[in-house]
Amino acid sequence: MTGKLEELLTLKEVTHLLSIHPNTLRNWEKEGLIEAVRIGRRGDRRYKKQTIQNILNQK
Repeated sequence: MTGKLEELLTLKEVTHLLSIHPNTLRNWEKEGLIEAVRIGRRGDRRYKKQTIQNILNQK
């Protein structure tokens, strides 16, 4: 396999980095402001590290 795998962050990691409530992040996803990658059988949310870094850079 060639290429770099994108690093994914958990909901908890993202809410900590952005200092927001988990429901805020879920609402942003529902509103189409951020995209979550669903993994596993439960469909756990993961967020692309680069996307979160872009948000942090805008603050």
